[in-house]
Amino acid sequence: MNTTQPTEPGPALTYAAAGVDTAAGDRAVELMKSAVSATHGPQVLGGIGAFAGLVDVSALKEYRRPLLASSTDGVGTKIAIARALDVHDTIGRDLVGMVVDDIVVVGAEPLAMTDYIACGAVVPERIADIVRGIAEGCQLAGCALVGGETAEHPGLMAPEDYDVAGAAVGVVDAEDLLGPERVRAGDVVIGMDASGLHSNGYSLVRAIVAAQGLDLAAHIEDLGRTLGEELLEPTRIYAADVLAVLRAESTRGAVHALSHVTGGGLAANLARVMPVGLGARLDRASWTPGAIFSQVAAWGSVPQTDLEGTLNMGLGMVAVVAPEQADAVLALLAERGLGARVIGEVLAADGLGAPSRELERIVTGAKGVEGGSVQLVGQHPGWV
Repeated sequence: MNTTQPTEPGPALTYAAAGVDTAAGDRAVELMKSAVSATHGPQVLGGIGAFAGLVDVSALKEYRRPLLASSTDGVGTKIAIARALDVHDTIGRDLVGMVVDDIVVVGAEPLAMTDYIACGAVVPERIADIVRGIAEGCQLAGCALVGGETAEHPGLMAPEDYDVAGAAVGVVDAEDLLGPERVRAGDVVIGMDASGLHSNGYSLVRAIVAAQGLDLAAHIEDLGRTLGEELLEPTRIYAADVLAVLRAESTRGAVHALSHVTGGGLAANLARVMPVGLGARLDRASWTPGAIFSQVAAWGSVPQTDLEGTLNMGLGMVAVVAPEQADAVLALLAERGLGARVIGEVLAADGLGAPSRELERIVTGAKGVEGGSVQLVGQHPGWV
């Protein structure tokens, strides 16, 4: 075996010369400190810079059987839009929404979140913008941001590249756990408004933007703003609104199951919390997706079934609710400024009926879950 070894020492190298600027990382931390600290209540011990974030969970002694709920996620290729526009303060809110609202789905209160940012080169202002967005999202969710990591990967990522991921933990008492076992025939399905595309389907959207040569800086009349502004609209964070419904006396026990509408779309995600033997029939005529959805469909000539299996179609969170308490749930959400409406009902699975056309196909199970069924019928107002 031939090996090549240097015969003489090479030029002096430093970590910075290799592409890692630890001083820039320290500057980024200084820039983000106040935003992160704003998420800390008296339950958070220590501050930024510790090896681990500490949260006092003494309150869990009051739970009969506390269950820890955890979730982790990223933002996906929406980051490419942020990079193209050099706007990075909204991506953090997307990250919080994607992580924390998966925890709320089981009825859990989010307690603490951590983040991870990988980049080709640390630009302190950019990293601080991202983390400020995460902190803002945590405040909206009532969750403490207790730690994070920024990793510089020269040679593996281009200097302008970055990706973000986050993880969070929450708690729910076992007796309050939401899920398929609570769902009953006769329950109604309530859909809550999305703020836009949220953080799913951007590979499709970006492909359409590229194929059509669309300008992110162009003002789109139907959207009322530029295309870039629409595509960077932060994911709505539902945690505080959903927890308010779960805790209010007027709506206590009303919610049987929740579904966070992310990758896979409305039907597939709702099917994950439907029990075997039951199905939900949703009427498209009960809501109108925002203009961005019809624009994406038109620009890309995207078949509606493909669009529905990719995007949230204007509804980011869905609740399966006892019918006698549906009005109270809707009233509380309206009081909190969140648009919502009844979009369907729960039936015996064999009551869904055979689809008469492709748009009435039945979706059963998703992401490994052997659940119930969901059928979309009718058409959105104004859609052909």
